[in-house]
Amino acid sequence: MIEHKARLRDVYERLVERYGPRGWWPADGPFEVIVGAILTQRTAWTNVEKALANLKQAGALSPAAMRALSAAELAELIRPSGFYRSKARKLLAFLEMLDAGFEGDLERLLAAPREELRRALLATHGIGAETADVILVYAARQPFFVVDAYTRRTFSRLGFRPGRDTYDAWQRLFEESLPRDAALFGEYHALIVEHAKDACRAEPLCDRCALAEVCETGLGRHQVAGDERVVQDAAADDEDMEDFVVAEDARERVRPA
Repeated sequence: MIEHKARLRDVYERLVERYGPRGWWPADGPFEVIVGAILTQRTAWTNVEKALANLKQAGALSPAAMRALSAAELAELIRPSGFYRSKARKLLAFLEMLDAGFEGDLERLLAAPREELRRALLATHGIGAETADVILVYAARQPFFVVDAYTRRTFSRLGFRPGRDTYDAWQRLFEESLPRDAALFGEYHALIVEHAKDACRAEPLCDRCALAEVCETGLGRHQVAGDERVVQDAAADDEDMEDFVVAEDARERVRPA
């Protein structure tokens, strides 16, 4: 555990040094964070921005205004985010949960005890662990570490091995090793996303990686590349020696008796 604490802190500091503060989540308020967290499922953030712009232009980016829309109207506004009919149902399901459990009061929802709030979110149609934790850390400012595909990919390559490859196991690894601080968790997640898009891609760009010096995968790829260069150099030396032997043999043949 001590090793995890030190390594996770080191990774964080290296990412901050490379990318600087990220200042997530980009939103004008907690409801926009929640809507964005649902819309970003299975799509790029640029598509979410277009959908959010449509909602703002229609004056529909508040719980009261969104309630007044039909499912079809809401779906059309968020069409750029993809899977728009499904996401419209998810947004309306969130509003139903807000009305039923918290009398439609968003501030009351966000002020609920952290575990109660997480249970309420996870019980809502279309909100899984990752989306719930995005809402918790960026809208409610509650310390839950967000685990996504980028997190798994980056830290698996770094050599971290939770007991099981599950969301909860990965989350425990971070939450038990870092200070339980929502701002830290939110910033760390944002840095991981930036790093995964920049360098730790499906096919990693290890030559531009801020973590190459502490990454099992990066060090391994560097070692393989080094070994290949040694083999190539050795082969070149063998060819030079063969040329030298041939030259010596030729001189021997023409040497006078």
